[in-house]
Amino acid sequence: MSHPITAGHPFPLGASFDGGGVNFAIFSQHAERVELCLFDDRHRETRIPLPEREGHIWHGYIAGLVPGQRYGYRVHGPYRPRDGHRFNPNKLLIDPYARRLTGPPRIHDALMGYRAGHADADLSFDRRDSAAHMPRCVVVDPAFSWGEDRPPRTPLTDTVIYEAHVKGLTMLHPGVPHPGTFLALSSDPILDHLTALGVTAIELLPVHAFADDRALAARGLTNYWGYMSYGFFAPDPRYMQAGDIAEFQQMVARFHQAGIEVILDVVYNHTAEGDELGPTLCFRGIDNAAYYRLKDDRRFYVNDAGTGNVLDLDNPFALRLVMDSLRYWVEAMHVDGFRFDLCSVLGRTRGVFDPDGPFFRAVRQDPVLNRVKLIAEPWDLGEGGYQLGAYPAPFCEWNDRFRDGVRAFWRGDGGQIGTLAKRIAGSAARFDHDGRAATSSVNFIAAHDGFTLMDTVSYAAKHNEANGEGNRDGHGHNLSGNMGVEGPTDDPAIRARRDRRRRNLMATLLLSQGTPMILAGDELGNSQGGNNNAYCQDNPVGWVDWDGADPAFLDFCRRVIAFRKAQPILRQRRFLHSQPREQDGLADLFWRRADGQPMTLADWSDPHARLLAAELRMASGTPAYAALPGAVFLVLNNSPDATVRLPDPPGGGHWQRRLDSARDDIPDRPAGAAEPIAAESVVAFVLCGPAADA
Repeated sequence: MSHPITAGHPFPLGASFDGGGVNFAIFSQHAERVELCLFDDRHRETRIPLPEREGHIWHGYIAGLVPGQRYGYRVHGPYRPRDGHRFNPNKLLIDPYARRLTGPPRIHDALMGYRAGHADADLSFDRRDSAAHMPRCVVVDPAFSWGEDRPPRTPLTDTVIYEAHVKGLTMLHPGVPHPGTFLALSSDPILDHLTALGVTAIELLPVHAFADDRALAARGLTNYWGYMSYGFFAPDPRYMQAGDIAEFQQMVARFHQAGIEVILDVVYNHTAEGDELGPTLCFRGIDNAAYYRLKDDRRFYVNDAGTGNVLDLDNPFALRLVMDSLRYWVEAMHVDGFRFDLCSVLGRTRGVFDPDGPFFRAVRQDPVLNRVKLIAEPWDLGEGGYQLGAYPAPFCEWNDRFRDGVRAFWRGDGGQIGTLAKRIAGSAARFDHDGRAATSSVNFIAAHDGFTLMDTVSYAAKHNEANGEGNRDGHGHNLSGNMGVEGPTDDPAIRARRDRRRRNLMATLLLSQGTPMILAGDELGNSQGGNNNAYCQDNPVGWVDWDGADPAFLDFCRRVIAFRKAQPILRQRRFLHSQPREQDGLADLFWRRADGQPMTLADWSDPHARLLAAELRMASGTPAYAALPGAVFLVLNNSPDATVRLPDPPGGGHWQRRLDSARDDIPDRPAGAAEPIAAESVVAFVLCGPAADA
């Protein structure tokens, strides 16, 4: 087949269809020659050298090509691993900007740039052609009819995030079409469930094209979570029914129609190519020394992500790749935000974390990205990688200190009252600086990485034997408890205590200042059998069990989310610092003992204290146009039955019990001066009457 090529343009990067043909542009600073590889319907390959180079961008234009054309690259240059160069034109490479891929790479030694098993390891050179084991890039037509699609733009104060896996949430649902796909995720049964639950955003585990791992395959397992990206513009083909990226766009549009935002968990800190012994799929073969951060001995990779490599965002073209990818998912795919895996890696410049570094500066000034939700996982595995609270606005951060403090309190650990108070108040010591809001703390009790909520109350230790690593993998600091029996039990007393603790944990999450995040399936009572690292469990262990749903707990979750939405005092932008308010002189936050007296220093340091009460109002300094009257009184009791004296309601008002984790039938009557609080329960009272309306 004949494909005459002309100069084309160095922009945009990737394969761009203009109605008359396709422009191809790819970055490589150290390449000597770049070949575009076109494939026909019979898998025959035509290699065409890109004729032009402007700076470090190689480019060319082929008239007559149309969407659906399959292609890849072969890049020629030095193979000198000790100098950081690993060019090998025998390896078919993915376009880093490919919008669609035909499938994942198939594990094979031919994917290696070196001769696997050779005495010289990666210093050797492999001449086998990898094309038979590599997916093809596909030229796409960017046109998509979004109709009246309008992103919900839900304020963080009103946001409730639901973290989910595309396949895990849908595979076992009895009523969805095409389970395991984007289409299933946005089907009516899932949307009906999420809207009834009351969540406002779904945060998806990685959907960028990802590769499987040889070591997992040898154990009969797969890279289920997907944290091994290699295609930052392409939805993973495994989640598409017919391979059309429009399926992802249709999913987003359906979520938006339901008032739910879509947030993507993105992995820009490392790639699926791993360390020096990993495969050559894309970046390594295009320009290893430009894309990756290398050690002083440039044969080896910096490994702050713990996965073999990290992208070098000090390089302007690596940074450009990340920025172009983010903008693409917002502009072309209409997503509403991102959660950045191991974000401390992205914040490193010259190897040191810098909250004013190139990545953060680029994002914060970007007119597309500074209007979407940005959430950091605020750590990595490198030196100085734990940076909780150090990120610049408008970034939010996963707050693992919230998870640990709340779990420890409800497990019954001593000396947790002070920590619990900090978490309820939005972890201000971490986040209240540089104009950041109280919503900066993304609070969670459970996430994909760790125990589910049900397993947190059912297991004292992790049980990861199915992962094939001798139960050595996964976090050992779970702050969980089993109530006397490890795992499932028919003992009614133990089951009742577990149910109550789940209610208490969920209620604490939704009643705290900050942005709450719920793990998919927790509202149903989903268990992973004690596995707290189900990254490789693409099976019922890692999938949500819909048939085993707990309807009573689901109803409780709906009610506590609805209660949060009805009480703006529980979801403020401003931090509460127990400061007097101008309008009435009352403190915006008041901590009390069970007898109604203020907490003393001795109370805060009492290792046996298990009850905490908080009186909350709109924050001091709230402008008049946003100030609302009223108050909420919270009681968190992990001690035996207690009687708690309520604050004297001002102005003829009264308190009313509105939420109680120990009972569903809450009486519709004013509360008394002192109220009974059941053992191991969370209770919320609301100020009603004239005082609430003043």
